[in-house]
Amino acid sequence: MSIPFVPDIITDALTDLTPELLKSRGIDFLMLDFDNTIVPYTQNEPSPEMEAWLMRMRESEIGLCVVSNSKRDRVVKFCASRGIPCITHAKKPFSKGIRACHVQFGFEKTCAALVGDQIYTDVLGANCAGVASILVTPIHLHNIWLKLRHVAEIPFIAMGRRNRL
Repeated sequence: MSIPFVPDIITDALTDLTPELLKSRGIDFLMLDFDNTIVPYTQNEPSPEMEAWLMRMRESEIGLCVVSNSKRDRVVKFCASRGIPCITHAKKPFSKGIRACHVQFGFEKTCAALVGDQIYTDVLGANCAGVASILVTPIHLHNIWLKLRHVAEIPFIAMGRRNRL
């Protein structure tokens, strides 16, 4: 019996995922969480490394779409300025945003993954929707609630340690 809170892949940062690595795992479409996966909650601009990664991914054969629970227009503006499609109000861990992305892009679920920084939204949502789940270390845990949530995720991260890149 699989545990829906255990990620399929664990890595330190989104920038660790290369097109070659994703292709070797059979992934050709990547859904991205936004806050604390691409940029910290408190910033609108990515690091130079993240900007370069986004450019490399857009130039690759890997499809991209930001799938975010955010209701703020900063996600839409960020994505529009970089030519990346996005779906906001995704309601992860429910499958609304993932389903909308699937309908819009028509990818095979077995060839898609959702990458994010949270077990209880991103990993659970991906696993329940039938796409691969990739957990990245949050960019910045800037308040006590994020730190407490991370502590509650540690047992599931430990269970998935064999899946670390």
